[in-house]
Amino acid sequence: MKAAVLNGFGGPEVFQILERPDLIPNSFEVLIEVKAAGVNRPDVFQRKGNYPAPAGVVSDIPGLEVSGVISSVGFEVKKFKIGDEVIALLAGGGYASQTTAHESVCLHKPKNLTFEEAASLPETIFTVWHNLFERGKLVSTDHVLIHGGTGGIGSTAIQLAKLFGATVYTTVGSLEKAKIAKELGADLVINYKTEDFSEILMDKKVDLILDSIGGSYFNKHISLLREEGRLIQINATEGAKVELNLFKLMQKRIYLTGSTLRARDISFKAELADAIETNVLPIIEQGKYKTLLTKIFPLEQVIEAHHYFEDAESYGKIVLKINS
Repeated sequence: MKAAVLNGFGGPEVFQILERPDLIPNSFEVLIEVKAAGVNRPDVFQRKGNYPAPAGVVSDIPGLEVSGVISSVGFEVKKFKIGDEVIALLAGGGYASQTTAHESVCLHKPKNLTFEEAASLPETIFTVWHNLFERGKLVSTDHVLIHGGTGGIGSTAIQLAKLFGATVYTTVGSLEKAKIAKELGADLVINYKTEDFSEILMDKKVDLILDSIGGSYFNKHISLLREEGRLIQINATEGAKVELNLFKLMQKRIYLTGSTLRARDISFKAELADAIETNVLPIIEQGKYKTLLTKIFPLEQVIEAHHYFEDAESYGKIVLKINS
């Protein structure tokens, strides 16, 4: 198989395109001939040496989400057969022409999507469903704040929150991105480069916040949330160490939680996949959800793809096209 392999840690130039031995699935796995693989921020963190793969997972090939066609199945596999078109959530190894995945973290590819569009789904859909709906317990009457409204997570969270009836506030970094966030369904879009979101939202109801920033945003969130509000942390790009006034937390009875997805066990991911199959895939197949796929690179241009991903002007999802 062909793969984009990390030759050390650092900038995008550490990638090399190499050949590796073909893979063989174990008894509960499927072998996927990968058509496309999504590029995500955890891939960048791994490339820089800040987010190692979990034990037992290939450590030098990033990639957490793929689409493709099953070419082989383990003898215990019940859900899929050879020839099925699937999407899969991985713990690593997606930047390759082949990958293996436990059958429970695979889903049938929505028929109305291309392989490239479908490859942009698993990481963001799994993350958003678990954090916004399962941990955050979003309901239709909620007013929710989502940062980075045109990123992969943000664009997914806006759409799913709106499709389930919530009022959505979001932050973006340009007028162009503000327009895109509005088109995705956001009710109020704030340009964080020219406006302070905490001042604009101070007189509004905020029940739930999905945050990937941390740092100075943390206490602004605590101040914004109404009583019984929920703050869900999924990253901390501005800093993980914050100060918290516990009396504010107690007085408002705020729920503070967070999670990471990559290292969770298969049984957890299997339950999450079942919930997504029931609650999210039908929405996608009905055409109610828009994949914000903005750039496709061939696998051989993985270096250019990572440079583009880290450009402040980029938005939406970026995908590597692998097998034609």
